[in-house]
Amino acid sequence: MRILVSYLETVMSNTSTENEALIKDLMYKCDCLYRENSRLREKVSAQPLGVAEKEAYELQLSEKDTIIAKKEAKISKLEERVAYLERQLYGRKAEKFIKPDAQDRWLDFEGFDMLPEEAEAAAEAEKELQATREAVIARKKMAGKRPVRNPLPENLERREEHVYPEGYNEEEWVLLPGEEVTEVLVYEPERFYIRKIIRHTAKRKGTDEFRTGTVPVMPIAKSYASSSLLAEMMINKYVDHLPFHRQLERFRRVGVHLPPSTVNDWFKDVADLLRPLYFRLWELILQTDYIQSDETTIPVIHDEKHKTVKGYIWLVRSVMTGRQFFYYDNGSRAGRVVLKLFSKFRGAIQTDGYERYDLLDAKKGIILLGCWAHARRKFFEARKNDLQRADYAPAQIQLLYDVERKADDEHMNYAQRAELRSRLAYPILVRFEKWLVCEYPKVLKDSPIGKAIKYTYSRFDKLSRYHLDGRYRPDNNEIENKVRPVACGRKNYLFCGNHDAAEDAAVLYSFFGCCKSAGVDFRTWLIYFLEHIHDYDNDYSTDLAELLPDNLKAYNKLASYALS
Repeated sequence: MRILVSYLETVMSNTSTENEALIKDLMYKCDCLYRENSRLREKVSAQPLGVAEKEAYELQLSEKDTIIAKKEAKISKLEERVAYLERQLYGRKAEKFIKPDAQDRWLDFEGFDMLPEEAEAAAEAEKELQATREAVIARKKMAGKRPVRNPLPENLERREEHVYPEGYNEEEWVLLPGEEVTEVLVYEPERFYIRKIIRHTAKRKGTDEFRTGTVPVMPIAKSYASSSLLAEMMINKYVDHLPFHRQLERFRRVGVHLPPSTVNDWFKDVADLLRPLYFRLWELILQTDYIQSDETTIPVIHDEKHKTVKGYIWLVRSVMTGRQFFYYDNGSRAGRVVLKLFSKFRGAIQTDGYERYDLLDAKKGIILLGCWAHARRKFFEARKNDLQRADYAPAQIQLLYDVERKADDEHMNYAQRAELRSRLAYPILVRFEKWLVCEYPKVLKDSPIGKAIKYTYSRFDKLSRYHLDGRYRPDNNEIENKVRPVACGRKNYLFCGNHDAAEDAAVLYSFFGCCKSAGVDFRTWLIYFLEHIHDYDNDYSTDLAELLPDNLKAYNKLASYALS
């Protein structure tokens, strides 16, 4: 107990004021219980007791020991929380693994219980990967170059400005051939102009026939908003994360005043125009056989509660095509949403450790893939608890990623990558799985290292399936990068006004994500869409999928809409 109190005093000196008060209070209670137990034990040993009294004292001691154990467990959890918060505030968040001792070798734990040929295969794979890693590092060092300033874009307008020497005139001075050129990038604020459409009426000579010029079809009926203005406002909010009210303030500075209610109506109308293509996008994603899924929070104003609640927006990504689909279902993260989204899908779904995805594991035609980045993160967080084990596990995971780097470096196709994984990654997976089985009984189940081992082993079947197909990724990092625009957006516009607004935001996020994956300019695509969507109003024989960013790029239909 004295050792525990001394340790808590050390922890208390490095924590915040609130945690310090809480830990101090727990220390005081533990010390009181310790003194009371000591007093009772001395009393029992000092005088003979009857059987009933002795049993009562023993029961009281047992109850106090139970209370002490609970408080010690609570202190341990608080220490883990404090360590996590300190790491978030002051520590490194990267999970790259570097051994503190450069001369140290990977530790061998007891109980591998591996067949000799399995151990030999894993050792050979590790040796080959280490040689590959050293060769890549050496090549990168040899190829190092000094940074060079990138030239300014050639497609920008050049306005020449000639500067002559002081006192120069053509009568006294002669210009020498050649000149020094300096280019300066200049920005001018947005510029508005009015597109004034004047329709004339004509009468055919000698007849009573009259004709009036046809008004161009506008994206939003009975609205003065052009495609370029709508595109600019949607991109400013859902790509550059600039809320509508800030955009309106910028417009006022150049003399354009737009009512906020009108802009909100435009936002709803643009989302409604996109919605048929949005559902067609989902149909096409379901037709693929390898997708990734993730979800993130988005604050939403709840109309009945009149306050902001935490909603969830889902992202599904087709790995091979790059198409993305954001989905919002009244902010729910329940299992019914998982079943609703993927009930018609057949193929591989790669996810994080969210347990609701396990509902799909029993569905015919669906294979679940895990994420090694999440497993590695658990061990990284356990390094202060058990440095040896927490260092060994990331080292094995690092070897799996070395296999991927070797495949990338040698520009392997999917079949070659799958063969390489079978030869090098699979023996490491076998060794790592047996290490997890052997080490779990040796650690405390509720400790950080115990949780990390349990998390990894309970999902090891999903984690190891990626070696079955060269297309499969070892982790879910790609889709986590694609969901970041939502995180950036909520820090700027803070919340969605209601569930309908959050659903409309999911529609826009979907297509801007598709544009980014296809390498298509957001503004060019959205203007093209708004000016051509009404071409599909009455012709049901055409496929809306033609308007997807990657298809328009493939058909080369965006060239005339590109920015000058």
